[in-house]
Amino acid sequence: MEEEKKKRKILRKLKNKYRMVILNDATFEEKFSYRLSPLNIFTLFLSLTVLIILMVAGVIVFTPLRESIPGYTDVNLRKDLTYMVLKADSLERELALNQQYLDNINSILRGEDPSMKSNDSSESKSGQNAPISKVEKGNGKSIEDSLLREYVEREDSYSLELGKERRLNAVDRLFFFNPLKGTVTQSYDISTEHYGIDIVAPKDEAVKAVLRGTVIFAEWTVETGYVIQVQHENNLTSIYKHNSVLMKKVGDEVRAGEAIAIVGNTGELSSGPHLHFELWQGGVALDPANYINFN
Repeated sequence: MEEEKKKRKILRKLKNKYRMVILNDATFEEKFSYRLSPLNIFTLFLSLTVLIILMVAGVIVFTPLRESIPGYTDVNLRKDLTYMVLKADSLERELALNQQYLDNINSILRGEDPSMKSNDSSESKSGQNAPISKVEKGNGKSIEDSLLREYVEREDSYSLELGKERRLNAVDRLFFFNPLKGTVTQSYDISTEHYGIDIVAPKDEAVKAVLRGTVIFAEWTVETGYVIQVQHENNLTSIYKHNSVLMKKVGDEVRAGEAIAIVGNTGELSSGPHLHFELWQGGVALDPANYINFN
C-alpha cells in the first residue's frame, strides 16, 4: 500500500500543471504564458533527443562523412579488396602455368621430352605421350595450309595438362559461343580429311570467337584465304578460314563472343561466302558439333 501511495504521489507531481509566464519588468504586463508539467517537459526533451539521434545517423549513413569515422566499413574499399584478391589469385595461377611452360621449353632445348619427364608412369604406359606425327604432304594441299596444320600440331603437342582424358573432361565443361549464325553445309568428316564444319551465311556477317583466348595466327593462305587462329585454355585452338577481313592481329586478346573477322569467299577451296571452322586440342581435331549448337 505504501509503495502504491508513493507511485501515485510521484505521478501526481509529474502531472501537476505549472504556468510559465513572461512579464514586462517595468509594467508587469504579461507578454507570454504557457501551461506545462514535468511530464510534458520530459516528453519534449526525449523527443528532441530521438530526433537529433536520427538526424546524426542519417548524415552518417547517407553522406560521405561516414568515411571519416574510424572503424566504419567502406563498401568501395571492400569491393576493391575483393577484386585485388581475385586478381592476385589469377596472377599466381598464370605465373605457375608460365613457369611450367618455361620448364618445358628448357627441357626441349636440352633434348629431353617434357611430356615423358612429367608423366613417367601412368601416361607412358598408356601411350598418350607418343609424339604426334606430322601432317602428310602431297595430298593436293598447298604448302601454306600444310605448314599451318603442322604448326598447330607442333605447338599443341606439349600440353601443360596431365593427360588427354583430363583435358577432354575440362572441354566438356566449357561454354562455347556459336562462331557464326547460318546453315551447316558440310559436317566434320575425318575420313575425307574435312577436319571442321562449313557454315554458309550472308555476306558481311561477323565471325565471333568461341572462347576467350589469344590470336596466334592471322594471315593469308592460297587455299583458305584469310585465316585467323585463336589459342584458348585447356590447350584448345580454334581456326576460322575463308574470311574476307581479319579484325584482329597476332598477339591480340579476344573475349568469347567478340567479332574477330568478317565471313568471306577467299581462297581456292571456297565456292561462296561461308566459314570453315575447326577445333583442335593437343594436335587432335575435334568435332565442333559435339560442343557447339549450330542449329
